[in-house]
Amino acid sequence: RCNLYDFHREILPFPEVWSWQRGIVEEKKQLVKQKGVDLTDSLIVLQHQPVYTLGAASSLEFLNFDARNSPFDLYRTDRGGEITYHGPGQLVMYPIINLRYYNMDLHWYLRALEEVIIRALRSAFSIEATRIEGLTGVWVGDRKVAAIGIKVSQWISYHGVALNVTTDLAPFHHIVPCGIRDRSVGTVKGLLGLEQDDCCNDLMVIDQAYTALIHEFRDVFEVGLSKNTPQMP
Repeated sequence: RCNLYDFHREILPFPEVWSWQRGIVEEKKQLVKQKGVDLTDSLIVLQHQPVYTLGAASSLEFLNFDARNSPFDLYRTDRGGEITYHGPGQLVMYPIINLRYYNMDLHWYLRALEEVIIRALRSAFSIEATRIEGLTGVWVGDRKVAAIGIKVSQWISYHGVALNVTTDLAPFHHIVPCGIRDRSVGTVKGLLGLEQDDCCNDLMVIDQAYTALIHEFRDVFEVGLSKNTPQMP
């Protein structure tokens, strides 16, 4: 079973959601410790207020600005990977799952998250996305449309996937996204050739992407999703 927390039309601050994730992880650890079982996972889907996040071992060399004078809030997190940007128009999926019940293999988990994105882009938009050997994430040509960064503690995963749907790409120009200098970042909206300032279309595309992501997540991970009232602690 997996509890779905749907905030996909809402724009939430990163630190509060990060704290919420860690709280769920601690609850799951206690269940395993006290009862030896942990049968309910969580999936949070949302958009973030503009923010840059660094991985636990990220290098500041990938910032094109002084970290003391960032264009947006800047947080060093406990996930893997390098720096990225989150903002409106980007759908972020945070699966908080116990990998003991799936596959205790981080490479398998990363490939499974990529598979969710690849299938969703194909089913919703007829966009053929791919993996690139040696790099984590999802690509269309040389454009990265989805970034992945995870943290696993006692086989419980958190953080997750960010798909650029209608995202303003300008903030990416201030960083080297994911530490990759020779490739660019793309959006679903850009790949579809939609007008940049078409806000009505934006909402439609975000809804389509969300619906496809949820469907493919359910199929790839073979879980039953139970939609919960969207209320942060």
